[in-house]
Amino acid sequence: MSLNQEATNSAVSWGDAKVRDALQDEQQGPLYLFSDFQKNEAAPAIWQHIRHKGEVVLVPQVAQPAGNIYVDSVWLNDAFVRTGTAIGLHIRLRNGGAVAVTDCPVKVFLGIRQVAAFRVTVGAGQASETTAQVQLADSKLTLGQVITGDASVSFDNTYYFTVQPAAAIRILEIGPEAATQQAYAAEPLFTYTFAKPQKLNFEDMRRANLVLLREVPQVDAGLREAMLNVVRRGGSVVIVPPADVAAHTSYHELFKALGVGGEQWEAPAVGVPVRQEVAMPSPHDPFFRDVFGAQPRSVVMPQVAPVLRIGRAGTDILRLRDGEGYLTEFGNGAGRTYVFAAPFAKEYSDFPAHSLFVPVLYRLAMLSYHSDQQPAYRLSTPAVALTVPPSATGAGNGETSYRLVHDSLTYIPTQRMQGGQLHLEVPAGLRAPGFYELRKNGQAVTTLAFNAAKRESELAAYSATELRQLLGSTHPNVHVLEDGAKPEVLARYRAEQMSRPLWRYCLLLVLAALLAEGLLLRFGRPRAAKVAVA
Repeated sequence: MSLNQEATNSAVSWGDAKVRDALQDEQQGPLYLFSDFQKNEAAPAIWQHIRHKGEVVLVPQVAQPAGNIYVDSVWLNDAFVRTGTAIGLHIRLRNGGAVAVTDCPVKVFLGIRQVAAFRVTVGAGQASETTAQVQLADSKLTLGQVITGDASVSFDNTYYFTVQPAAAIRILEIGPEAATQQAYAAEPLFTYTFAKPQKLNFEDMRRANLVLLREVPQVDAGLREAMLNVVRRGGSVVIVPPADVAAHTSYHELFKALGVGGEQWEAPAVGVPVRQEVAMPSPHDPFFRDVFGAQPRSVVMPQVAPVLRIGRAGTDILRLRDGEGYLTEFGNGAGRTYVFAAPFAKEYSDFPAHSLFVPVLYRLAMLSYHSDQQPAYRLSTPAVALTVPPSATGAGNGETSYRLVHDSLTYIPTQRMQGGQLHLEVPAGLRAPGFYELRKNGQAVTTLAFNAAKRESELAAYSATELRQLLGSTHPNVHVLEDGAKPEVLARYRAEQMSRPLWRYCLLLVLAALLAEGLLLRFGRPRAAKVAVA
């Protein structure tokens, strides 16, 4: 895009700040605006706030219709990423052009290693999704790229992303004795800690991904608030209620704080509690994905004696034969709350001895893990929220702020710590796609991947007719040229606007000549000579 007397052989976004400022500037001089006027570059309302008092000439740069394959998004099918295990990398490709693209090659790289290659055909304005099976070689942050072989438009052919293997999941069990230690301690993916209520270290709760409250007789206000904080920051809480009637009041307050409503306590059992069987879960339930495999049809399920009935506000993961929930999930912001309907004690349940016990515990723990860092960000993203390790939050002797480093460029974004998260505003000068290393005190904290905004890859543009419709009749000083890319059209228009109209002078000259002729005829005729009389 060129403004006024700038070169006409280059074009930038018509939604650029420079253009908006020029349209807002109350100047008298002419303003020439050269652009392809892409529809996604700026809102049509930009024309409703033109304050430029001089002539504004819009010169559309007409281009040949073309297709443009670009990566719309990349994501994983599971937030819990493990090394040496096949993971599904979902890639959504979109055609932002007006012409279909056939047989476009696509390559996927992790580091310098190519891990996948395929070809796609995408119609104009359509999208195509592909899943590539990849593996991570080690536990380090992996830098990846998706490269498309689209030759017509190449500025967005490379999409940058990162993949971070999951760190160890912290499990904290609170109860009379350790009931899940054997299950969690046997798996190196988990870091297990047990504490009794009276010896609880609240610092362990602040670091835990999953807190399992098992049959604690009373939940005081401090423990209730700590569990609520776990859910608020995105962790998970598992509640196994006790059978003691005296615990109902404190648990009611806990359920109320966690957003678990409608609980009803069963009447105390007289003698041996009556058990009922847990219903067989559906193998298609995402919670039990890859748990059952080729299970036989007749499976002996655990039997439990529920002491608690939960309302229908949650999602039942396991149900009893009578349709009531045994394990129910409740969402609360970014976190989750899981409630069992029966204690783990032997007289109330044989679930801890069942083969389903360990897979359920593992799934509860894995679902408690989430990473704040996304695989990729857009340069148009206003801010980024990250959870940084405690060692990176303290002030050092060197740099006192986080910095984004890309090649030889260093950016210091506006930043703040809130709720254990680092909030970074993306600097306005950060415009080049690629990998940006986040540093503190000269030490690398993580690496972020930034890509161009999607709207830049959408090639649909306004025609001259559509521009006139957007302008309407409210701006008589704004003109739109047809076929503005042709130099002769612009030259003719400038000649018409800048040349002086000579017909007025010609008419005045003719009128002056007529006036002179009339005056001569009236006053300028010579007198006739007198003849002498003889």
